[in-house]
This record gives sequence, structure tokens and C-alpha cells, in this order.
Amino acid sequence: MNAMMELCISTLTQGFIYALLSYGVYITYKILDFPDLTVDGSFPLGAAVTAIMLVKGVNPFVTLLAALFIGAVAGFVTGFIHVKLGVRDLLAGIITMTALFSINLQIAGSNLAIERSIDTIFTSGPIMAIMGNSSLIYRKFVVALVLAVVVKLILDWYLKTKSGLLLRAVGDNATLVTTLAKDKGNVKLLGLVIANALVALSGAVVCQEQRAFSSTMGTGQVVFGLAAVIIGTTLFRKLSFFKATTAVLIGSVFYKACIQVAISLGLPANLLKLATAVLFLVVLVLGNKQKGGEDRA
Repeated sequence: MNAMMELCISTLTQGFIYALLSYGVYITYKILDFPDLTVDGSFPLGAAVTAIMLVKGVNPFVTLLAALFIGAVAGFVTGFIHVKLGVRDLLAGIITMTALFSINLQIAGSNLAIERSIDTIFTSGPIMAIMGNSSLIYRKFVVALVLAVVVKLILDWYLKTKSGLLLRAVGDNATLVTTLAKDKGNVKLLGLVIANALVALSGAVVCQEQRAFSSTMGTGQVVFGLAAVIIGTTLFRKLSFFKATTAVLIGSVFYKACIQVAISLGLPANLLKLATAVLFLVVLVLGNKQKGGEDRA
């Protein structure tokens, strides 16, 4: 496998893994219209829990379930602060994110490496049995793709259920939810729980893919998620048959590809976050211009 092919597969793998995060941001940003900064805390939270459990010998697939649960708890805390305590949405997310930074440090320290002798979902017995002696980079690609597609299909199914329809309604017309004798606050809280569970799951998979946890790995993740959502929904805005989750998945891959191109062209690693922010700004401006043009038309 030549270097260019490996780079392409690695970029796709990263896009699929971070699509899990983008699904969560899609729920908060597009469906709930909730600026949830909890993401920058719940992403490394999932990674921290995964890292410490792997080091202690827990099955790697069980760590994914643990990450989902702990991410859901983080989302619940943000929702509780906003809905039950009456704190503004943006501030509620900031409070939880700030608290999670200390919690993550308590769980796994500032950095934690996972030894090569410890199995991850990419090197576990079941995966090795199914995929045989295929290369690690190929196994990562297939596992990440399967995870991204399975979660997407589950999310598509959920959004068609009564609970999912209420979730979609609370962002567009909260009054409608109230007229249906449903508590819009509780519906919003549920959305935050699901969103941050997915974000933490993404952090868990990243931890296993990189075999490392860092307390700063959550910095800027909400920006990435927003960019992926905006890219995907902007590119496929006019294709009504295209599901939003599919657009978000493609947006995640596209955004990762743009960053990878910048790195390949010689962008210094210490400017990566700056490049990410600039790219996000460009996407946001172009998306707003396109939307404005459609509105005038």
C-alpha cells in the first residue's frame, strides 16, 4: 500500500470517527438550536474513561458503552443546569465544560498512554477473527466506517419515532410541543443527553485509535463539529432526498480532508487550530451567503 493510499484511508478513518461527534453537534446546533459548549468537555471525558478502563484490562467494547453513559451524564448536567436551574444555554454549557476539565484530570491525569500490548476495538479478538491478517490501517478504516454508519442508521430511525419528532419540534416550534402536553424542557434535556453521549463515544474511539488520552484533546472540538454540520448541510441543502445525518457524515470527512491537505502542504502543527478556525469561518460565511441568496430568490 503506497503512502498516498495510506494517507487517504487514514483521512477517511478520521472523518468517520469524528462523524460521531458531528452527529451530536447536529442534534444540539441544528435540531435544538442550542449552542452547547459541553462538547469540548464531554469529548475528552469519553476518552479519559476509555483510557483508564483499557489500562485496567476492561474489554474495549465495554469501554464504548461506558463512554456513552458518562457522556449522557454530562449532557444531563448541562440540561439540568439550563432547564431546571434556569441558566442560559450558552452559560450552562460553559459551566459543565469547565467542570469536566477538572474531572477529566482526576480520572486519567493530563496524559495517559495505552501500551501496545493492550487490545483496542481495532485489535480485539472478534475483529481479528473477522478481518484476519489485514493491516491495522485497513482494520481502523472498516471499524470506523461501520460505527459511523450504524450510529447514523440508529439516529435516522430514532428521529422518526414519536420521541424523535418531539425533539425536532422543540427546536423549530417549542409552543407546538407544549400544546401536545409535553414538557419542552425535558425534551431539550433528552436531546442534550443523546448528543453528548455520541460526542463521548467519538472521544472513546479516538482514544483507542491513537492509544492515548490528553486533557487538551477536547479543545476546539465543538468548532470541528459545527464546521462538519455546516459543510454537509450547505453542500446538500437542495437535495431533499439526502438525509441530514448523511450530509453531516460527508461534511466530517470533507473537513478532515481539508485539514489533511493543509498539513500535507507544510502547515506547522502549532498553526493547526488557527487553520481550523479560519476554515470554519470561511464555511460559515459562505453558508450564510448561500442561504441569503436563496432567501432573496
